[in-house]
Amino acid sequence: MTAVKTPEPVVDKSGERVRQMFSEISPRYDFMNHFLSGGVDYYWRWRTIRICPPRGDDPILDVCTGTGDLALAFWKAGKGKIRVVGTDFTAAMLEIAKQKRDRQATTVRPVNVEFLEADTQELPFDENSFQIVSVAFGLRNVSDTRRGVREMLRVCKPGGRIAILEFSMPGNPVLRWGYKLYFKYVLPRLGQLLARNNQAAYEYLPQSVGQFPYGKELAAILEECGIRSVRWYPLTFGIATLYVGEK
Repeated sequence: MTAVKTPEPVVDKSGERVRQMFSEISPRYDFMNHFLSGGVDYYWRWRTIRICPPRGDDPILDVCTGTGDLALAFWKAGKGKIRVVGTDFTAAMLEIAKQKRDRQATTVRPVNVEFLEADTQELPFDENSFQIVSVAFGLRNVSDTRRGVREMLRVCKPGGRIAILEFSMPGNPVLRWGYKLYFKYVLPRLGQLLARNNQAAYEYLPQSVGQFPYGKELAAILEECGIRSVRWYPLTFGIATLYVGEK
């Protein structure tokens, strides 16, 4: 008799839970990202900007910006001449982002990056405002994925680009098996040990990644939402994937 596999419970991505969770881990967030990824997250952001570089002088928006790494990287890529806005709905994360920005500022070279508290599902900007609208490892935390994507598209200029960097599953079966073991058993224990929190953030991470679409499936959702010419680029054996499309 074949055993019936019990489906995993749907991960709780309610706004209050996600906000509280990231508030609790914010002091250790950057350290944990670099430590648990072995520093490869720097490379992923570098590749994002290489594949989707700024063009001209129009502003750039980075949603779910967290502690602001991708927003600041876009500003540097624009040689300090382009205004960049980073939004997130967790105030504690934005405070760290602002501290990073202020450390890079000088009297002769202010950092033209603004960090604002905002929900990706209700962005406080006019339509057709930004040349690039990006998100790094945050789209899966938006409670309504399609609503978030449509908001990103709304505020993007015609001919502008949407860049989405997100976790995915390796294509190689052996790598996928090892990746799942690490995500399910190692990462939650290390994460809870080094960044204790009441919301089990490092159990949420593998759950949210495991239930979020990737590759062709996510590309199809992006096209359904109105993004055209969607291309995707697996990074580091498919552990992460960058999706780029146009308005």
